[in-house]
Amino acid sequence: MKVTQHRWWQSAVVYEIYPRSFADANGDGIGDLAGIRSRLDYLAWLGVDAIWIAPFYPSPMADFGYDVADYTDVHPMFGTLADFDALLAAAHGREIRVLVDYVPNHTSVEHPWFVESRASRDSAKRDWYTWRDPAPDGGPPNNWVSMFAGPAWQWDEATRQYYLHMFLPEQPDLNWRNPEVRAAMFDVARFWLDRGVDGFRIDVAPMVMKDPELRDNPPNPSAAEVGRLGAWGRQLHLHDHAHPDMHELYRSFRQLLDSYPGERVSIGELHHPDFDVWAAYYGERQDEIHVPFNFHLTYSPWTAAAVRRAVEGVEGALPEGAWASWVLGNHDQPRFASRAGRAQAAVGMLLLMTLRGTPTVYYGDEIGMVDVPVDAEHARDPWERREPGNGRDPERSPMQWDASPQAGFTTADAVPWLPLAPDAASVNVAAQAEDPDSLLSLTRRLVELRRSHPALAVGDFVTFGETPDGSYAFRRVAAASAVTVALNLTGAPVTIPGVESGRVLIGTHRSREGEAVGGALALGPNEAVVVEDESAG
Repeated sequence: MKVTQHRWWQSAVVYEIYPRSFADANGDGIGDLAGIRSRLDYLAWLGVDAIWIAPFYPSPMADFGYDVADYTDVHPMFGTLADFDALLAAAHGREIRVLVDYVPNHTSVEHPWFVESRASRDSAKRDWYTWRDPAPDGGPPNNWVSMFAGPAWQWDEATRQYYLHMFLPEQPDLNWRNPEVRAAMFDVARFWLDRGVDGFRIDVAPMVMKDPELRDNPPNPSAAEVGRLGAWGRQLHLHDHAHPDMHELYRSFRQLLDSYPGERVSIGELHHPDFDVWAAYYGERQDEIHVPFNFHLTYSPWTAAAVRRAVEGVEGALPEGAWASWVLGNHDQPRFASRAGRAQAAVGMLLLMTLRGTPTVYYGDEIGMVDVPVDAEHARDPWERREPGNGRDPERSPMQWDASPQAGFTTADAVPWLPLAPDAASVNVAAQAEDPDSLLSLTRRLVELRRSHPALAVGDFVTFGETPDGSYAFRRVAAASAVTVALNLTGAPVTIPGVESGRVLIGTHRSREGEAVGGALALGPNEAVVVEDESAG
């Protein structure tokens, strides 16, 4: 898949920050914008090119900021607009771009738009949300369910209608078919673009356009296999999101972004398992979302066969000239080191940094943070309270900076909003920065190599062919350079034949770097390497 022009975000490494959990500057136990600013030197040292900051807007925090009460301000717990401007300027001063979360599907019930909408059936903003009369039996208008369990409709006693909410009842869905809503939400984007942000991560990007007839969803014949999706997984979601007129909307949004200088970027949250459906969000002329997130690796079992299917499925579905994105986890998914095991954390990081596409690193994955269990009594996530066992608190634990009493996340006498990992005193940035064999040191060297090596920065993806069970390999090829990436996803040694003669550029075991390779490549347990081909150039 050849790409002839490269934009900043194609060779960039993005770093996701969940602001509640990254760094607390004022000692209240909750991370904030000043805390992020205080850690920018670390991010510059790590080598990341952009940070994506999850919502920091005013919110009653029913869903920790994804229930937005004001799209154009900062929640006092995180700081002020002046704090955001200072953070933006400080990041740009370090050549780090800043992306913010754009939450188009829903607002908070406390947003002035919804307060006005629910005031009466005659409200000027009534149609800014989806209101419907009850079904003939008096129940909800259709069978749609909330992502967080229960019906996707909430009865409003005062106006005797239901309103739609695909998430919590405190998160009513905007009606994007109303042109006033589109204009208002495009103005929200302009507000942040005018302040200088470099783009947006678009939350639940397919959700904003539903079937205008509100038809029922059919049952999912594979409902027994949905796992963490709970009640949501018991339906086939044919009508409650991703209506085809979605594409016109994102073409218009793309035009808005492209009207600003500096190559502002859109990264869409997309979870569809079908490769072709996912790839359609680039647009027929690649004029919709710049970089649709794909979660195929995140949702795949961590086996060589599944990883091959995910990687080569994405590459095969990409439109000509399109650029992929890659993630191994985020604030809604179990941490990679918990899912694949800590022994595979370095293998996963090497894969993430060598695939063709834009990688996004979730904060703490560069040091191998794991999920931190939270008991039911102390659960903070509303999903956990509604469907026990589905909560996302474990992957949102505070960042582990050093061996101090609160791991450097907050002041020693503060109580972090979620518990710290029991191993924070040993698994932290300070300890790993001093260890050349640590995961953090490997991540930093991978970022540097990815930036400096043409084949890894912007080279094409080339399949390698079959490899022994438990292993996977692929090649990255540029005009005058090529590398082979080889991974052992098991705890037993493997030997991969047919590797071009060359030398090991980087690997999960630093002692192998510079080693000559020719013909067959032996990999130890839980090992991965990048081999530079001598024949290239």
